[in-house]
Amino acid sequence: MISYRKAGAVALAGILVLASGSAEAAEGLDGSAMSFVWAIPFIGILLSIATGPLFYPHLWEHHYGKFALFWSLCVIVPLIGWAGWTGGSHALLHTLLLEYVPFILLLFALYTIAGGIFLEGNLRGTPAANTLLLAVGAFLASFVGTTGASMIMIRPLLRANDDRIYRVHTVVFFIFLVSNIGGALTPLGDPPLFVGFLKGVDFFWTTTHLWRPTLLVCVILLAVFFVIDMILHKREERLHHPLDPTPDSPLGLHGAINFVLLAGVIGAILMSANWNPGVTFSIGGIPVELQNVVRDAIFVIAALLSLRLTRPQTRVANGFSWGPIQEVAILFACIFICIVPVIAMLNAGAKGAFAPLVELVANPDGSPNNVAYFWLTGALSSFLDNAPTYLVFFELAGGDPKALMTTLAPTLVAISLGAVFMGANTYIGNAPNFMVYAIARGAGVKMPSFFGYMLWSGAFLLPTFVIVALLFLR
Repeated sequence: MISYRKAGAVALAGILVLASGSAEAAEGLDGSAMSFVWAIPFIGILLSIATGPLFYPHLWEHHYGKFALFWSLCVIVPLIGWAGWTGGSHALLHTLLLEYVPFILLLFALYTIAGGIFLEGNLRGTPAANTLLLAVGAFLASFVGTTGASMIMIRPLLRANDDRIYRVHTVVFFIFLVSNIGGALTPLGDPPLFVGFLKGVDFFWTTTHLWRPTLLVCVILLAVFFVIDMILHKREERLHHPLDPTPDSPLGLHGAINFVLLAGVIGAILMSANWNPGVTFSIGGIPVELQNVVRDAIFVIAALLSLRLTRPQTRVANGFSWGPIQEVAILFACIFICIVPVIAMLNAGAKGAFAPLVELVANPDGSPNNVAYFWLTGALSSFLDNAPTYLVFFELAGGDPKALMTTLAPTLVAISLGAVFMGANTYIGNAPNFMVYAIARGAGVKMPSFFGYMLWSGAFLLPTFVIVALLFLR
């Protein structure tokens, strides 16, 4: 029996062959002629990702690829039947080549490089030390990604507090700051922002427009954490503690060469944004620019050099494995397929099936309601994956990066902040959240349940987000 991986490869190869039958780009899909039924596979795959790891983890762990392939086939087969072989396959291949491939190669590079950085040693888990670890992790998140920063910093935080009685709050605030909010300053930080970069948003636009709300939220949460940790630290009876299983020891950094490779990744992204030799290749009728091919090649080379130059013991100490990035690669390939008709319908605006959503994020005079964009993007990012959610609202706002970076900059700020910040609202809002949850439970931390965690986020994040909306989005 053919495996889902082989079936996926056959499906992708079929799309490539079909698309190559036309030397010219096919006409865009007519989103105004599509009903809401076309969005069901996209909703289905996101709900599967949201519920699988929590409610049927054993089934999901062994068969997530089959779930994803099912939903993607629910788009591929009817789309080719509806738009024709050339039109349907061209739309799918366009998305996979120009958006999915660079997206997943960047994640692969960051995941591999960050997995080679290990912070050895142990600090005592005092309120000051814990706050410092969270601040450092939040800063790193914008440069090695929220997943990378979470991998690097969660184990030092757990070691520092393994003799503490109260530890849950340290991991919860770690998810808030390191696994989500800290990644808001560059396209490297969080997948939604890199999706925006691929759509044409300048690399440093996110830094210049998001640093103020990001700094404010980080300062508020770090201050609140320090006060909570101070109160709990004083409450603990130190004499009744077990012996510290990891006594204090000097900190040491292993795999420093990976920071050089990380600089290479950043340089490749900047190069692709500023160098335009005017050379274009055609793959299945899809134009692929030389600078983007070079950028993606540098991603792969940097990852391979990281594997070559980093000692295997360093990755073992980090708990590094290929499972998470493999799952992300498979799931996101299918997400990008399922979102194709959704984007077409959003591009149809008031003439499409999402007309009610268009009205919901617009003021009576037709101008965008930035507060609505912030909360709606955030609400969906809390329960669905925040990268495709960002893409949905990016297109809903017009999808023109030049307009969104200038005259509509407040709208893009609202979408970006909602996608990045509110991924912290639940365990399933952003990929690192559940990874940190699993690592902390494995270390003996009694983590709150799904809804218990939402009590934490509701108490500390939502009031902070209200402040952000009042100060930056009015």
